[in-house]
Amino acid sequence: MKMFNGYERLSRDYSLLSDNYEHKMGQGYLLNGKKDQVAGFDVFFRKIPNNGGYAIMAGVDKVISYIENLHFGEKELRYFKRAGFKDEYIEYLRNFKFTGTVKAIPDGTPVFPNEPLITVIAPVIEAQIVETAILSLINGAMEHATGARRIIESTPKGVGVMEFGARRADGTEAAIDASLYGMMAGCIGTSNDLAADMVNKTGIGTMAHSWIESYPDELTAFKAFAEVYPENCILLVDTFDTLRSGVPNAIATFKWMEENGIPTDHIGIRIDSGDLAYLSKEARKMFLNAGFPQAKICLSNGLTAETIETLIAQGAEFDSLGVGDNISKPEGRMGCVYKEISMDGVPKIKLSEDAIKIVNPDIKNLYRAYDKETGYAVADIMTREGEEIKTDDLIIVSTTDYLKKRKLTDFTIVPLQQTIFDNGELVFEDPDLDTTKAYCEAQMATIYPEVKRTVQPHIYHVSGTEEYVNFKNDLIEEHRQLVLK
Repeated sequence: MKMFNGYERLSRDYSLLSDNYEHKMGQGYLLNGKKDQVAGFDVFFRKIPNNGGYAIMAGVDKVISYIENLHFGEKELRYFKRAGFKDEYIEYLRNFKFTGTVKAIPDGTPVFPNEPLITVIAPVIEAQIVETAILSLINGAMEHATGARRIIESTPKGVGVMEFGARRADGTEAAIDASLYGMMAGCIGTSNDLAADMVNKTGIGTMAHSWIESYPDELTAFKAFAEVYPENCILLVDTFDTLRSGVPNAIATFKWMEENGIPTDHIGIRIDSGDLAYLSKEARKMFLNAGFPQAKICLSNGLTAETIETLIAQGAEFDSLGVGDNISKPEGRMGCVYKEISMDGVPKIKLSEDAIKIVNPDIKNLYRAYDKETGYAVADIMTREGEEIKTDDLIIVSTTDYLKKRKLTDFTIVPLQQTIFDNGELVFEDPDLDTTKAYCEAQMATIYPEVKRTVQPHIYHVSGTEEYVNFKNDLIEEHRQLVLK
């Protein structure tokens, strides 16, 4: 995500952000003469948070910044010396530069379990060192973006979702990420001024209860706010009593504005507690009876995709939503993992008695198939690198259950991953927020509504070609035979 106004995407140097075993193995690779072996690793997740039907890719922008700045200066080298690492490894780190290739699905793309989100192909020490940082950067980013998109998908068209979650986040970096990835996923803006400035926007917001409590009474507080902010006069009406005090005083304020020649084109209220459906419907009636049909209603207070759908079912009246907790700290976790898939061109696989945990081996190409008639995405398909994929009458097979086969006809396919780094050089132009936001919106329009629904969504197919799945099954059997010897 392109930054503006002098901001860097990462606020500090994360070169030392690694789990200790990565450098222990790195030193072992070096001392055992393996430093030039080229390893392949995939980043993927196995389960969608909140039993959802999709996740949103995010965090590639931070991975770019991390790898571009990855180096080990004297401060870091002193740490390794203190930690007992050998001089040979310290000298290796002194001259370190990432020289590998990174492929990734672009930020804003809807993604699904067990497909490669990011693939790292690099000399084994380099590939190992970046593991923890990449996972840390991707996991949190995807949680924010996915949480935001679930909210947006549950919100009626034309109703804006404002991101209000900085104060609920787990730390300041998470607060910034929640705001940026919330907007990337479709929020109309953020209350977080720092995040807004980073992408050359301005923060949005209304008022807090403390504004009202700082005045002698509610009406005086409302009039004072209206006088200063007539172009965005959204009044918080639930400080004392929403329907007996807040809304009547808001109406009195709007009448006072008319009487004093203050425009009332941008007026409204925010309700932050109570029975939001009932209160919003009653407030709308009161505004219509008072002659203020233009008054907007904003609802907030711990909104989730499920509660928004319940509000709609109850006929709640609202023009915008303020959402915090469930973007900055949504329930569930991505659980992305980083697994080896090849070494010096030889496919590698991790086995498990649980089929879902068996890694999809080898360097792969990943495609998305779209139905030509409807434009909807029908499956994501893995092939071995170099395998030619059919463009009609294609048989795809589940990578976890080879008995589940499907024939695709009348479809188009598009590669999902793009090359980000090639031999250590950045070759991908990171787009700005508005471009990624529009891309996310367009991509979500290709996902079937049944996949996007909140309750019991349809399971989207992530499959392989027959050739790839046969290769995987043969590799599984080969390793099992070795164990049985």
